[in-house]
Amino acid sequence: MADDDADRVDSAVEDEALTPEEVEDIASAEPEAEPVTYTGTDFDVEGLVRRLERGDIAIPTFGHGDDSLEVAGFQRGFVWRRPQMDRFIESLLMGYPIPGIMFVQQVDRRYLVLDGQQRLRTLGAFYQGVHAGREFTLENVADEFKGLSYRTLTPEQRRQLDNTFIQATIVKTDGTNESLEAIYQVFERLNSGGTQLTPHEIRIALYPGQLVDFLEELNRLPAWRNLYGTRSLRLRDQELILRIIALYYSSSAYFRPQKKFLNEFLGAHRNLQGLDQGKISTLFASCSDLLIEGPGRNALRYQSSQVNAALTEALYVGLMRRLDSGGSPSVDDVTSAVQAFTANKEAAVTISGSTATEEYVRKRLEMATREFSQI
Repeated sequence: MADDDADRVDSAVEDEALTPEEVEDIASAEPEAEPVTYTGTDFDVEGLVRRLERGDIAIPTFGHGDDSLEVAGFQRGFVWRRPQMDRFIESLLMGYPIPGIMFVQQVDRRYLVLDGQQRLRTLGAFYQGVHAGREFTLENVADEFKGLSYRTLTPEQRRQLDNTFIQATIVKTDGTNESLEAIYQVFERLNSGGTQLTPHEIRIALYPGQLVDFLEELNRLPAWRNLYGTRSLRLRDQELILRIIALYYSSSAYFRPQKKFLNEFLGAHRNLQGLDQGKISTLFASCSDLLIEGPGRNALRYQSSQVNAALTEALYVGLMRRLDSGGSPSVDDVTSAVQAFTANKEAAVTISGSTATEEYVRKRLEMATREFSQI
């Protein structure tokens, strides 16, 4: 199988469901529970679409800060496929029950979509009559609805759709970190069914800003892309870069659950405060160049065609420490160090199975650092 084909297969597989590591991370209890203020209300479908069109309901762009939004950058890209979109509209036309949606009410009274992006965007596209540059007509539905657009619905069908009520939970925030942490915990408990968000996708709700933008900048580096492969729709590649940076700076402070460690690191350095952006960029780019030129894309994979996050963070942190100490190791030396690390049975234990324990994280970073220090 060609590399491009393998990348497409990997991407399709990894974007469907949570990985075992992500499931474990989500299931890990927070050390403290945060209170939250919320209300419940119902919106008719036509009213929701109208609010979307005039901007009273906002779907923030995932991963990028917006000073006007207290919870910016939360949502990932639109990921529903046409069959899911069609069947959602069909459910409304049939009067079937559907899941509720969740908003965050800002100080300016706008509603930010915390949960329900796919449903709301589907409604917006159907009412506009266009999706992905093509006319939006129902296809993957019962025969009585096939070929229908919003414009061609019968008056009775249109009233059924327009007047259907969708339950909404509205969580209030004042923009403080404590308030955002409460929203994180609420959403995490409701994050089930359908296409669950990963811990990193939820994390972006807390602390968007310059660090998240910087992560995306590193995520676009050609050498890193060649190593990792196809971009992850679930932003696992971006989260992996965050893990590398957090462990490079704060490995001695690492603790479980990993989600909390990464949340706190992102919060503490939200706008790159305390981080040397130039240094990180140089070290990360140099590591990527050495790894792709030496051991190649297989360096980040262990007994699988998919990227091994524990292995990747260990190699990057160890090699970044080596480069930061001075000198320029050769590509051959880097290749030898990578091979020695992955061949070590003790190291193998720390990059398979439950990899997020304090013991395994500390051990694999120490072993990778030791291997690279010898070149």
